[in-house]
Amino acid sequence: MDTWFGARSDYPFELFSVSHLIVLAIALTGFLCLVLLRDNFAAKDALFQQLRWLLFLVLLISEVSYQYWAVSHEYWSFDRYMPLHLCGVASITAMIGLVTLHPFWIRVSFFIGIVPAALALVTPDMPYDYQHYRFWKFFVHHTAIAWASLFLALFMPSALTWRSVFSVYGILLVYAAFIGFWVNPQTGSNYLYLSQRPSTISPLDFFGDGVWYYINLCLAAFLLFAVQYGIFRWIFKKTGPEEN
Repeated sequence: MDTWFGARSDYPFELFSVSHLIVLAIALTGFLCLVLLRDNFAAKDALFQQLRWLLFLVLLISEVSYQYWAVSHEYWSFDRYMPLHLCGVASITAMIGLVTLHPFWIRVSFFIGIVPAALALVTPDMPYDYQHYRFWKFFVHHTAIAWASLFLALFMPSALTWRSVFSVYGILLVYAAFIGFWVNPQTGSNYLYLSQRPSTISPLDFFGDGVWYYINLCLAAFLLFAVQYGIFRWIFKKTGPEEN
């Protein structure tokens, strides 16, 4: 247990290793199961309630345990461990959405939770392999973020409209400006990767440098929002009644 939850590990993570491919397969299987079970996602159904609170507990335990791990090993600092990256924010909005089932939180979680978490699963910023807690926290947490965001959207597809594409995008721009112009400079952090690209291989490597990096970030975010909404509506436009 001391080694598993310890400060370090002698087993480094390898991209697309067997352990990585297994967790990716599990995440994909979960997505498919959610889609197949979508007709059972009514508020009064027992399956819905079980999945709702299970996902909430997984998200909560993942975040709390990560903060405890950082504090217990004296690693914690504002510039590294606050949940201010997009996946951290999506985790919080998904938890609020799971508790309240409010359309606003469902919209926000859908647009900022699925694709960022899925990309993080494919190209993780992960130091250790499955022999260490950090591996399990990262993959369980990010998988739960993506699953919960899709789960909420499948529960209330009427919450997602073309107007929500622009409204959530506007919120994201305001949040990015706050992080980029105030939080990162004041704390020396790199939240949202606005100060520099991540050290690991990621799609951001293709976004250029300088001002073009930020322009491409903005354009890519809007394009992903629009494409994600279009695919969702095309596939699920006949999933059921407009309101749950």
